[in-house]
Amino acid sequence: MGKLNDETKKHAIVVSESTNWVRKMINEPANMMTPAKMVEEARIIAKEYKFKLEVFNESEAGKKGMGAFVGIAKGSEEPSYFVALEYRGGGKKTLGVVGKGITFDSGGISIKPSEKMHEMKMDMSGAAAVLGFMKIVGEVRPKINVVAALPLTENLPGGRALKPGDVLKSFSGKTIEIINTDAEGRVVLADGLSYAVKLGATHIVDLATLTGAVIVALGDQASGILGRPKSWVEQVADAAKNAGERVWQFPIYPEHKELLKSEVADIANIPPKKGAGVIAGAVFLQEFVPEKTSWVHLDIAGTAWLDGERPYLSRGPTGVGLRTLVKLMEGMERES
Repeated sequence: MGKLNDETKKHAIVVSESTNWVRKMINEPANMMTPAKMVEEARIIAKEYKFKLEVFNESEAGKKGMGAFVGIAKGSEEPSYFVALEYRGGGKKTLGVVGKGITFDSGGISIKPSEKMHEMKMDMSGAAAVLGFMKIVGEVRPKINVVAALPLTENLPGGRALKPGDVLKSFSGKTIEIINTDAEGRVVLADGLSYAVKLGATHIVDLATLTGAVIVALGDQASGILGRPKSWVEQVADAAKNAGERVWQFPIYPEHKELLKSEVADIANIPPKKGAGVIAGAVFLQEFVPEKTSWVHLDIAGTAWLDGERPYLSRGPTGVGLRTLVKLMEGMERES
């Protein structure tokens, strides 16, 4: 093996350090890694790398029309925030990265079983990976544009909490019927995706610990990947392969849209009966991305946290998704 040049070494160190930073963030207890603490980290990144930063509290997000995000946020006494970061490196393409940032997920009124609920501090793994990726963007300064959207909140059954049967109006203007409050990640991501589009994203990747169904299907061996068009899905899948992060594609057929029909809103947040859980999550999300925008959803629910150790990875958070985004960024830069 030949010697690595200094630039390659530096790049490897930056990615490794950012990955471990993400893992440490995910591993923090939920009473310490709050939405406010994640905002603090975003501010540090924005200041260090001179990114444009927007931070909206619950009231400000509500005034902007982010009714989906605010609907989930109302259940917690912990202040919630919507964060957006912008890096402008030039070129016609803008990569939008959207991360699910539920810093603790009890399930809300549709409360989860107590078993392993203590691990639901990891439900912000997608948002953490996006923040870690933005650190790398700041170091590398790619010749593409990158925007990030992070809805940061807890999902708790407080007195103001969302109730099954409620209807929310999203940032896109579409209405959402809440069948189950434990399908909250897709609801906050709806506003995250719409805001990324507003910031000019032409190509989007969202990362989310979204469904238990992906764990049933793939265990902790691969993340689910879905999206459109085929060329963009393949590009993200290739980036994942080059990053050493396995993905497995699920289909989205036209008939799958029928899963989320609602009699009182534009769309329901889950199907009325079990089945196609991974796909239903993606079907919901794609409703908030215009057809002209390339979009991929990575369901990392099974890969973001390991219950057992591997020779190369300890138990707990993995930082999955970050390395895929790095390879994707590099590929997009070569194309620009």
